[in-house]
Amino acid sequence: MKASEVRKLSTSELEAKLVELKKDLFFLRMQHATNQLDNPVQISLVKKDIARVETIIREKQLEAGRR
Repeated sequence: MKASEVRKLSTSELEAKLVELKKDLFFLRMQHATNQLDNPVQISLVKKDIARVETIIREKQLEAGRR
């Protein structure tokens, strides 16, 4: 997921996406712990997506505070 795609989403959509990504990260960690994860790189990709979404949410909060 690219930052430009994330910026197009509304705040409520971003929060829903954040919940979904955190759930995905949980399941990936569970699969990794039980040696069922095929591609461990997925964990770092999901972490980066979570960071992107949280950054965009924070930018939108700061932007709304300036108005």
